[in-house]
Amino acid sequence: MSDDTTFHMNKVEFGWDSLDEAFPYIEQNHDPMGSYVLVELRVARSKTKGGIILASSDRDTEQWNTQVAKVIAVGPLAFRNRNTGELWPEGAWAEPGDFVRIPKYGGDSWSVLHNGDEVVFKQFKDLDLLGKVRDPLKMKAFL
Repeated sequence: MSDDTTFHMNKVEFGWDSLDEAFPYIEQNHDPMGSYVLVELRVARSKTKGGIILASSDRDTEQWNTQVAKVIAVGPLAFRNRNTGELWPEGAWAEPGDFVRIPKYGGDSWSVLHNGDEVVFKQFKDLDLLGKVRDPLKMKAFL
């Protein structure tokens, strides 16, 4: 392999106009139990920022490669000592309304159709969350 060889992934610019567009409010009719955290994944767009309509396979790939989610609800034991129920010394890592990075694999998933878009919900253990995201619209998915 030579030094001038460049490897790159296909970056797709989706350009959501608002957080409400990327994370629409949907009643998911589910409350997490125990130490689980319920999150909503960012919606996959039907077209790029430049106006190119994406094939359903591209949308599916973007949706399942997205690792940015909005915390919707936390179980009663999330971020707490499992034996005593006391809050962890460092406090809760995330609360409803926060945006977090989630593992690419794992968790329990389901989807709800909303205005023609598939909105995906996932549930993870509190320890599985990877970190807070300050600007979820700037994070890109790589196809």
